[in-house]
Amino acid sequence: MEKFRKEFPVLRKGIYANTAVYGLLYESLLDWRQEHDLDFLIHGSDMRVKALKVISDTRQTVGEFFNCKRENVALVNNFSTGLNVLLEGLHSKQKILLIENDYPSLNWGFENRDFDIHYLKMTSNLEDRIQEIIEKEQIDVLALSLVQWLDGFSIDLEFLKQLKNTFPDILIIADGTQFCGSVQFDFDNSGIDVVGASAYKWLLSGYGNGFMLFSERVKEETSINNIGFNAANGDLDKKNTIRFAKLFEPGHLSSLTFGSLKFSLDYFTKIGIDKITEQNQKLSEKAKSEFQALGLLDEKFKERESHSTIFNIKADDTIFQHLLANDVYCAQRGQGVRLSFHFYNTESEIDSIVKILKTSR
Repeated sequence: MEKFRKEFPVLRKGIYANTAVYGLLYESLLDWRQEHDLDFLIHGSDMRVKALKVISDTRQTVGEFFNCKRENVALVNNFSTGLNVLLEGLHSKQKILLIENDYPSLNWGFENRDFDIHYLKMTSNLEDRIQEIIEKEQIDVLALSLVQWLDGFSIDLEFLKQLKNTFPDILIIADGTQFCGSVQFDFDNSGIDVVGASAYKWLLSGYGNGFMLFSERVKEETSINNIGFNAANGDLDKKNTIRFAKLFEPGHLSSLTFGSLKFSLDYFTKIGIDKITEQNQKLSEKAKSEFQALGLLDEKFKERESHSTIFNIKADDTIFQHLLANDVYCAQRGQGVRLSFHFYNTESEIDSIVKILKTSR
C-alpha cells in the first residue's frame, strides 16, 4: 500500500484518522477532474454525449463493484435524498425497527413519517435482540447502518443474510455510507433489500455522489411517485415505462461528480478490493487491541469478534486538543473522540497515536 500513499498529500502533514468525516482527495482523481472540466471549457455542449456516457458507465461500474444488477442501481447525490424518496413509497403504518442513536438522516427519515416505530439499544448481542424483537413484534422493516457512525459498531453481515432466510417477508434497508469502500461487499448475496451510500467517505469520491442498490423484492413493496424528464432519458414516449431505479434520478446528473465515483471505483479495483479489505482488517484488529489495552473502548466491544476501522475512544476535550496538536486528524463524537482508519493508514501510525495518548495522561 505504500506506493498508493504517495497519492495523498494530506498524509504528509500528519496522521489522517478522519475518513469517517471525509475521505481524502488523491492526485490521480484531481488530474481526471481537471481534464474533465477542461474538456467542458473547450468543447461546451459538444461534450454532452461524452457526459451521458460517463453517467451510464458509472451505473455499470457501481453494479459490477458491488455485485448488483445494473438496472437496480440508482445514482443519487447523497444517501439522505435517496432514502427520503424511497420512504415516500413505503406503505404507511408498517412496523419499523431502528437502532437508537443510529445516523440521524436514517432514523429521522422514518420518524418524520407515519410509521409504527420500535427501537433497540446498542448492545454487544445486538443481532440476537434484533431477531427477538422481529419475531415478537412482527416487524415489517429493519433499517440500520451497516457500520455505526458514532463508534464503528459493525453489524454481522452473515446474520443479516440468515435473518432474511428466516424472515423472507421482512424488508432490510441499510445505510452503507460508513461501510461501502472499506471492505469487499456482495449485495446480491447479502439478503439486504436496499443499500444506500454517500460516496465522499470510504469511496474517496468527493461530495455530490452516491448510490442506491435495490433487490427485486423492494420494487413490489414500494410505490414511487418521484419522476422527471431525466428518469425517462429525455424521451417523451417513455414516461410510463420508467424502471424503478431511474425514478430516483428525476433530474440531470453531474458527469464530474459521478465520473469521480466511477474513477474511484476503478482506482479501488486497480489496488484490489481484496487487498483493501485485508489492510483494513489488519488496521481494525491492531487498533482494537491497542485501545482496549488502554481501557479506552466501551465494554460491549470486548465480546464482539469483528469491528470496523472506526473507533470512539474515551477522551475529553483536553485529549482531543492534544491529538490535534500532534497532527492527528480526528473528530469529537458523542462523549469521546472518534478515530477512523482506511487502507492508506499504517499500523505504525496506530502505534504513534497510542504513544500520543499515553503522553496525554
